[in-house]
Amino acid sequence: MTHPIPITGLAHVGIRVHDLERSVRFYALLGFEKTLGPIGPEPVAILLHPSGVELNLVLNATDAAAPNVLMDGPEKHPGITHFALACPDVLAAKAALEAVGIPLSGGPVRLGPHATGIFVRDPDRNVIELHQRDSLG
Repeated sequence: MTHPIPITGLAHVGIRVHDLERSVRFYALLGFEKTLGPIGPEPVAILLHPSGVELNLVLNATDAAAPNVLMDGPEKHPGITHFALACPDVLAAKAALEAVGIPLSGGPVRLGPHATGIFVRDPDRNVIELHQRDSLG
């Protein structure tokens, strides 16, 4: 391919979940609001963040207690392991999550010379990174 396909941004992230209300409550803590759904044959609920990030919650996970096959076993499968949301203050986010009983699954950790991240799991064990870029002064 001699010319890349033009991409202008990320349209949405699709996340398989078991329980819509449980997931909506979790993602509301991150500032997302359910705007539509469930719709369609899967079905899907749409969550929107004021920053413009859209999540599509795909409501077809059959087992609420199933492990995350990409992250929780010794065998490593291809696939998306997490998505990262830009966050201006990961330490404040850490405190806010812990205040409502949601533990971190990782971090804070330096992510190269100019960023810090924390990791959290949603109720279905999907991994979300909150990613803080340092000011370069």
